[in-house]
Amino acid sequence: MEPAEYVIFGLCIVLFVGFIVNLLIHILAIFYGKWKLSRKLSPPVVEDLPGISIIKPLVGVDPNLFDNLETYFNFKYPQYEILFCIQDELDSVIMIAQSLILKYPKVDAKIFIGKKNVGVNPKINNMIRGYEAAKYDLFLISDSSIKMKEDTLMDMALHMTEKIGLVQQMPFVCDRPGFVSHLEKIFFGTHHGKMYLVANFLGINCASGMSTLFRKEIIEEAGGLAHFGKYLAEDYMLAQAVLDRGYKVLLCSQTALQNSGYTSLTTFHDRLIRWTKLRNATVVTTMFFEPIYQCIVQGLIMAFVTEYLFSWSPLVFFMVHVLIWFLLDYILLSIIQQGPLPFSKFEFLVGWILNEISYPILVCRAHWDPIITWRSRKYKIRWGGITTEVTSAPPSQSK
Repeated sequence: MEPAEYVIFGLCIVLFVGFIVNLLIHILAIFYGKWKLSRKLSPPVVEDLPGISIIKPLVGVDPNLFDNLETYFNFKYPQYEILFCIQDELDSVIMIAQSLILKYPKVDAKIFIGKKNVGVNPKINNMIRGYEAAKYDLFLISDSSIKMKEDTLMDMALHMTEKIGLVQQMPFVCDRPGFVSHLEKIFFGTHHGKMYLVANFLGINCASGMSTLFRKEIIEEAGGLAHFGKYLAEDYMLAQAVLDRGYKVLLCSQTALQNSGYTSLTTFHDRLIRWTKLRNATVVTTMFFEPIYQCIVQGLIMAFVTEYLFSWSPLVFFMVHVLIWFLLDYILLSIIQQGPLPFSKFEFLVGWILNEISYPILVCRAHWDPIITWRSRKYKIRWGGITTEVTSAPPSQSK
């Protein structure tokens, strides 16, 4: 063979090995998800359970907000406090928080109004006062759109053993009507769920700030929550600080059920684009490997690779590849759902195809414009995650 042919042959071998690895990752996610999400830990003596401070940053009113927040007042857990953090004294969300405090007088809950500027991250700025007032050694950062089950806090606390520094919930979606809600559930239960489960199994930092339980002493040792105000991807940086100090990051057995009252295809895609930009700047390797490991893109590449290596029909290989990926994704989604899906197999097919076709386009859009827009503000992230604000504008009341 000519030197160029050796190079092509070697590249095809590397791509084929990567294809096999990706298939094994899919299978690993299914088996690990089945074990992890169905595993229930036995509660210890009530007196042995640590107290937990729940920090709830709130901005604006959502149609489902009251119902979401009310679930935090009904935990079957002996000792916890709820710290509502609201940056604007004119925000109508204050009335919702006050009404819940009046409705559940036995629950230790407080409201902190006014942000404290410690960096460019508005979420950190909003939470600082609640963080500083937290009285327990464990604190939970939980987004306003997350709806909890009665035993979720117990499950997270039971996973916080001696060598664990952070316990998180894997992002998922509540059963809600509407096709966009179905798209979100399919995405978080397939593409995102596969990545999240395998990364946590392998001990790779793959943290989400939606619902995360920390040891406060570790964060204080890292400089306190204010130290992370310079990052927009504070969730990743907080988890890395935990790992750097010799502690482990663990996934609990319940998912973080997003239950936002506002759903649209545009806002859903904007979130995915924003997250892709954050990953590109924070973990540079994802910029190169993520695009080629999508179903459609990988299928097209491998169709020509297998034709070159084995003389297989590219069309037949591509169709079989997509079918196998589709079936594995459906199995994985069913496992993460932990019950019947709220849509038919045909609706899953349509949503799955739309997600798979649109995601490579969203990745390209993220590469095209690295500026991140979040709540009417624009940010630029340097390599390593340090963020600077490009422009300032009044914060949006939408999620």
